[in-house]
Amino acid sequence: MKIAILDDYQDAVRHLDCFQILREHEVKVFNNRAVGLGQLAIRLAPFDAIVLIRERTVLNRALLAKLPKLKVISQTGKVSGNIDLEAAKELGITILEGHGDPTAPAELAWALIMASSRKIPQYSALLQDHVWQTASLYPQWNGLGRVLKGRTLGIWGYGKIGQLVAQYAKAFGMQVQIWGSETSRQRARADGFIAAESQRQFFETSDIVSLHLRLNEATRGIVQADDLAAMKNDALFINISRAELIAEGALVAALDQGRPAYAAIDVYESEPLPREDALRNRENVLLTPHIGFVERDSYELYFGTAFRNLIEYAKSLA
Repeated sequence: MKIAILDDYQDAVRHLDCFQILREHEVKVFNNRAVGLGQLAIRLAPFDAIVLIRERTVLNRALLAKLPKLKVISQTGKVSGNIDLEAAKELGITILEGHGDPTAPAELAWALIMASSRKIPQYSALLQDHVWQTASLYPQWNGLGRVLKGRTLGIWGYGKIGQLVAQYAKAFGMQVQIWGSETSRQRARADGFIAAESQRQFFETSDIVSLHLRLNEATRGIVQADDLAAMKNDALFINISRAELIAEGALVAALDQGRPAYAAIDVYESEPLPREDALRNRENVLLTPHIGFVERDSYELYFGTAFRNLIEYAKSLA
């Protein structure tokens, strides 16, 4: 097979142990991102197979229709809304789904919680400029960090990632409350955590809110401006899930109004994050470049599964 691997920003895939799985096939790894239907169609036209790195590239009907040689798409992790499944089926393109592990994104969420609470990036950056024990050169942001013990972490979404984050919080002496579906709240109670009485109460009483929801039509825009406005004026908002869970423009407006006071974000509506994005260059916002799953063990798992799925597919055609 002639295989394209898209959007390997860090040129990491060629150096994975699992890359050897494809040694008998012709593989092209793209490190730069093609933008627009025309560029993508030209880039992908020669290939029989595509390996996608999560949702970094969208394969819609218009694009798939321009790829007559394409026979199979191997998704790293679960298939999401980035592939038009109906169009793929009509065009005879097979979709291979993988699986992942919640550890890396859960650990990133916790790292963002700790780094933001103690203002570690701010202190570290200013120390490099020989400024001692200063979190900001602006007086309004040069306050002390705070510990997590005794504070309330609100987790919206009690799936595999949310459950791990709840256990981390418990180990740090935090009170944990859960919001989400009735099933999620029942599971949280069974695990010894609090189920919030309402969405409003969840936002009003949490010192930190962390989102751990899948993006679908039911959850798109599920966090509204009123929810954010209900947060405490010293609260922290964490999102490592999907940017589209928040109503468009609501987070920037909320930060401008001071509720929540801080945010730590790993996911964006447009990726890579545009230079002009309104979340950039804020003293009270910690940004990371969608690295929830971007670490060695996760890559070996995601790509190893995706590559093995392709080999099995090829064998089925022999």
